[in-house]
Amino acid sequence: MIGLVRGVVAGMTGNTVIIDTGGVGYRVTVTSGSIAEMTQGSADVTLFTYTHVREDALELFGFLSDGERAVFETLLGTHGVGPSLALSILGSLGANEVVRAVQEQDPASFEVVPGVGKKTAARLVLELQGSMAASSVTPSAANGLSGSPSLRSEVAAALDALGYGPEEIRAATAGLETGVSVEQGLRLALRSLGSR
Repeated sequence: MIGLVRGVVAGMTGNTVIIDTGGVGYRVTVTSGSIAEMTQGSADVTLFTYTHVREDALELFGFLSDGERAVFETLLGTHGVGPSLALSILGSLGANEVVRAVQEQDPASFEVVPGVGKKTAARLVLELQGSMAASSVTPSAANGLSGSPSLRSEVAAALDALGYGPEEIRAATAGLETGVSVEQGLRLALRSLGSR
């Protein structure tokens, strides 16, 4: 199986990138946060990949860190979670926030993900507690995961308190950059929501 792809971004469409690795282009599905961090034709990009094999297709899912891939694989081991939902969870929350929500038994964090309601969120937290304890995703490993989950989750909580729905919250927090304060992030999210 393909575990890592390194090359130049030759093209982007939605949440799919084409990585040119010296003449061979790999189509890799990534999170919206990863797309925001990559630019087309720039220096080499390294993606840790998960190869998903189905009867009719072979798909690659890519992540900017090995820790993020580990969280994705742990999510896949949960009943009812396929690659699309696992990627959606990572795209909405980030790897750190998934680990935090499971450790703190916070199912409400999962409810901002499209298609995840209260019951599914509670089940995810319950099942992931055992999975994360048995896998390499531990509290110490969480520090090595990419993204800015605390910023995203704090802004999401503020938007939820203001009455915005899960879809609006997900869209407004998806592009938040890591170097901003919570206040700046909330202003940016509100500006994004106001322009729609």
